[in-house]
Amino acid sequence: MSASDVPFTAREALLFHSQGRPGKIEIVATKPMATQRDLSLAYSPGVAVPVQAIADDPATAYDYTAKGNLVAVISNGTAILGMGNLGALASKPVMEGKAVLFKRFADVDSIDIEVKTEDAQRFIDAVELLEPTFGGINLEDIAAPDCFVIEQTLRERMNIPVFHDDQHGTAIISAAGLINACLLTGRELKDIKVVCNGAGAAAIACTELIKAMGVPHGNVIMCDRKGVIYQGRTEGMDQWKSAHAVPTEARTLAEAIKGADVFLGLSAANAMTKDMVRDMADQPIIFAMANPDPEITPPDAMEARPDAIVATGRSDYPNQVNNVLGFPFIFRGALDVRATTINEEMKIAAANAIAELARETVHEDVAAAYGGNAQSFGRDYIIPAPFDPRLIEVVSSAVAKAAMDSGVAQKPIADMDAYRASLRARQNPTTSVMAQVYEAARAKPKRVIFAEAEEDVVLRAAVQFRQDGYGTPVLVGRDATVLAKLQAMGVANPESYEIHNSVSSPLVPAMVDRLYLRLQRRGYLRRDIQRMVNRDRNIFGALMLAMDQGDAMITGITRTFAQTMRELRRVLDPKKGEIPFGIHVLVGKTHTVFMSDTTVNERPSSEELAYIAEQTAQVARRMGHTPRVAFLSYSTFGNPAGNWLGNIREAVALLDSRKVAFEYEGEMAPDVALNPALMANYPFCRLSGPANVLVMPGLQSANLSAKLLRELGGDQVIGPMLVGMEKPVQIATMSSSASEIVALAVLASAGVAQ
Repeated sequence: MSASDVPFTAREALLFHSQGRPGKIEIVATKPMATQRDLSLAYSPGVAVPVQAIADDPATAYDYTAKGNLVAVISNGTAILGMGNLGALASKPVMEGKAVLFKRFADVDSIDIEVKTEDAQRFIDAVELLEPTFGGINLEDIAAPDCFVIEQTLRERMNIPVFHDDQHGTAIISAAGLINACLLTGRELKDIKVVCNGAGAAAIACTELIKAMGVPHGNVIMCDRKGVIYQGRTEGMDQWKSAHAVPTEARTLAEAIKGADVFLGLSAANAMTKDMVRDMADQPIIFAMANPDPEITPPDAMEARPDAIVATGRSDYPNQVNNVLGFPFIFRGALDVRATTINEEMKIAAANAIAELARETVHEDVAAAYGGNAQSFGRDYIIPAPFDPRLIEVVSSAVAKAAMDSGVAQKPIADMDAYRASLRARQNPTTSVMAQVYEAARAKPKRVIFAEAEEDVVLRAAVQFRQDGYGTPVLVGRDATVLAKLQAMGVANPESYEIHNSVSSPLVPAMVDRLYLRLQRRGYLRRDIQRMVNRDRNIFGALMLAMDQGDAMITGITRTFAQTMRELRRVLDPKKGEIPFGIHVLVGKTHTVFMSDTTVNERPSSEELAYIAEQTAQVARRMGHTPRVAFLSYSTFGNPAGNWLGNIREAVALLDSRKVAFEYEGEMAPDVALNPALMANYPFCRLSGPANVLVMPGLQSANLSAKLLRELGGDQVIGPMLVGMEKPVQIATMSSSASEIVALAVLASAGVAQ
């Protein structure tokens, strides 16, 4: 990716890493620290008890400390991304990022460690001494050939998994893709002829793994900067290259590639030409994995050979070889069985599991969450998407089983079905599905109207929306003001943004005609309508949406939700036969709760409550959850008695009569609905577990609860999401951040709440 292709400015990247708490990670206590007793248990004198237990039996460190879920991400900065040797300190942002990915995808706690030395032996000594602290070691961005020596020595000396992801992560994901590419083209690994261009850490690891999986040694030709690595060559050789030397007359990549079935590129941009692609066998398999720019781009490769299957390391092309598909889940499985190492059997198991997952049908609820655009197995989908929520279950369990079968597991798992269920529980479905919604927005970019574009936070969100590839922001505001703000933000080419001024827009006459026809019998004069269109950007933006000048709309920063909703309703109607309402989504580490109606209906009738329950359950399904609906009240099944329970009971009766396909119950107090221990006091309760859809009895309690939880709770809050309008429109809160506005804009464009 060239500098001009980068979807953000350097200043934005620096602000991302510096704003708020600098960096990307923090330490969070997992035990209460609220009382003197808590402190006594956490530290002195209570801590002496587990100290003695570990001294007596070191294996109990996994029971009494975080060791079993803690991985060190370690580098000396000698090979940072594609930037080279910039030193240990400069590698820290990358290592922090890797630690974040461990947590985000597999719930593995991780700490980055940067070691200030280029001496391989000193590095080895430093890392070896850390074994008591960590359950695993992830080596990163260490230059070859030192990385080979470091990893091998540490694996021999340490009794915990040591894994150099630059080598083996790329090898595992590319091997998974190769398995599927061979399946699609009718090949078997034992028969394919492979050319690997590159002889660094990743190239050698890729070559070693495919050989371990069945590709014959003599069927692989490796090339480096000096050409083919052949038997008898002496120039630029070392023990690792020599291990892959073969007898061949070929001396250049162009000669070696003739008739080859597979090209593995782990070298440099533009190393492969169209002529080389034409010289390959029928249905060539091309993995051009150089970063940031591949050896050949997929369009060029496909132009030369339309029958090719092409993969790269890039997210903007199909078949991305992305290490995040592997390392979090490989460590998850290894940690869970307390593996002493990550061996070839575990790597092969991971590759096969990833390949098999790509062949599985994506669940319809997940597909619906991002516009029905879930990929299906084929030439453009040989590797799963990184946000597939099934990865943690499929890959981690395969790795754990391989560790047990190969004898390196110190704590075998007796019940694999229960283990797989526990893996599913580790990852909140909303996190994955929201990521898929973002990917879907990129796949089908829409035009989203940002009605308050003169506000800094809205404009930053619009810029982020465009730069992240979600679609085209349509900005409503005064041209000069918006352009000046874009320039002040350092945005490249501010003139390229589409700006609509409500005073001078050529759309205004048609807007006035349309709105006057709609409101003339509601007490509005034409001049009132003219003034509203010219001066009220919510009215102007809603009319743009109604006139199909955009696909969705986001507003709400400058006015209260109620006021904004009144303005939108002057222009837009609810969907035919539907009731607009709002949902707040509360996302915690292991739970997601959908709360409705939090924004629109003051005292919903029984029919409205039943409708809200059904529609919120649908939204929950779209976001990856099996809905369990609780109709909330101050009363639990009539205790205490009260005057405001009739609507709730009638709503439950309506769902009974409709025989809806989800669990529901009510009336229930919130603690009973959410706490399994309290719910157990009511054995007749129809919910199989804690409720995840909370239908509130009225707007006052709903809105108060949502706002209290936003300000005081520990959950991330998405919303409010507005459901039931004829056009996709979302109303942000007046305190929304730019990232929250982007999230709502993406939800609007993806139609999750429609």
